[in-house]
Amino acid sequence: MPANASKRLVGITVLGDFLLSEGIDAVLSNLRRIGATAVATNPTVTAPAAEGEGSFQPPSDAGSSPRVFDRPLFGKQALWVRGSVSYVPNAKLYRDSAYEPRQPNDHTEKHGHVIGEFIAAAKEAGLKVYLQVGAVQPTGLRDEDRPRLPDGSLPADRMADTGSLASQAIRSYNRAYVRDLFAAYPHVDGIRPDWPEYPCYTFGEVFQDFGPHVEGWAIDHGVKFADVKHALQQFYSDLDGGLTNAALQQVPRYDPLSTLRKRFPLVDRWLTLKAALSVDCLRHWRQIVTEFGGAGKELSANAFMPRFSDLTGFDFAGAAEICDAVSPKLYTMHWSQMMTFWGEELLRRNAGLDESLLTAALARLMDIDDEPDGKTLADFGYPAPDQPHPIADAPQRRKIEQVLAAVAGKAAVTPLVHGYGPVHDFRRRLRLVTQSAADGVWINRYGYLSDEKLEAIRAETS
Repeated sequence: MPANASKRLVGITVLGDFLLSEGIDAVLSNLRRIGATAVATNPTVTAPAAEGEGSFQPPSDAGSSPRVFDRPLFGKQALWVRGSVSYVPNAKLYRDSAYEPRQPNDHTEKHGHVIGEFIAAAKEAGLKVYLQVGAVQPTGLRDEDRPRLPDGSLPADRMADTGSLASQAIRSYNRAYVRDLFAAYPHVDGIRPDWPEYPCYTFGEVFQDFGPHVEGWAIDHGVKFADVKHALQQFYSDLDGGLTNAALQQVPRYDPLSTLRKRFPLVDRWLTLKAALSVDCLRHWRQIVTEFGGAGKELSANAFMPRFSDLTGFDFAGAAEICDAVSPKLYTMHWSQMMTFWGEELLRRNAGLDESLLTAALARLMDIDDEPDGKTLADFGYPAPDQPHPIADAPQRRKIEQVLAAVAGKAAVTPLVHGYGPVHDFRRRLRLVTQSAADGVWINRYGYLSDEKLEAIRAETS
């Protein structure tokens, strides 16, 4: 429920890599100094790795990201790391799951204790502590549980490797995983599942999910899935060579997605289906968090902001009936990146499109620019570390207000601001939340928070 009015929530995401790099005491000292009231971490520990081994940090975001950390990680601004689960999973819990737990390794033995020690120290310091995990991202995700396009294929170049919201195999894994997490870390205050929806970073990702899991779920819930699938397959095909400048000029200046839904009832039915799936996924998360953590454990979901959430399926009103809090993401560098991802794909598929008309239509669809006319895709893209994010204040304020209206006080609204970018722009984006009616703010993540940005957080939230 909404945070204490005397002190709104100030949460920071601190993953295990920086706990190992800087040490628990140093991180907690910084969190106390800025007045943080909550912290989210993950059940993973990492150490530097050879080039090409493990994963690259910061994430490459489908090869488009120029990000580097503000705070050195093991002495570097960007590097390859090898990670491991921070505890020894109970394999018996996964007997009924098609997925096995992550396997512990030498990092688990050497460094795994750090996560438990950090949780204990943070609780002792008076912070709320949450575990942040993927909502539908089991270890070793199988193609059969990945979401499908209307023609049955997998979307190419997905940026977010998430599973089908309707997959019972994934739900079975989540049930075992949550039970395992609470057994390992019983003192956390709750769980923050990320992406309980269908991310839409790339153009193909927008048209998820028409796989067999969703088909079965839809039929069970009285949806004429074949009709919806056929309509979306035609709609998707029309955008592959059939999009014209005349059509772009007809995109309404205000709320074009609502116009689209009214014009194409089966598209509306598909988006409604996605929203119902997201709510059902969250309902399952609520069930297992309460069953294995107890009635006092919180569920706080991370999600895309409107209007992206209309496409991903995240239903803020529905989520508010289930979750203690929702954290819509003000990840403005991704919004700008999506303009180029979607725009370049549509230009490639449709010869003769006027780029400025396309740019304006996409900006209106996403509601990220009040004055898009005359701009091209080059005005967007992924900002460099020293570049302000090219998203004005007004669209961000609107999105926050839309979430607050949808939630209607039934859950806390704690927008998630990304720390990436120059300090003056970070402070601008943070201030949009602190000056709003939101119940607090989360900031992702500690590695992008230089000492100057930490001071900005203290000043803006005190």
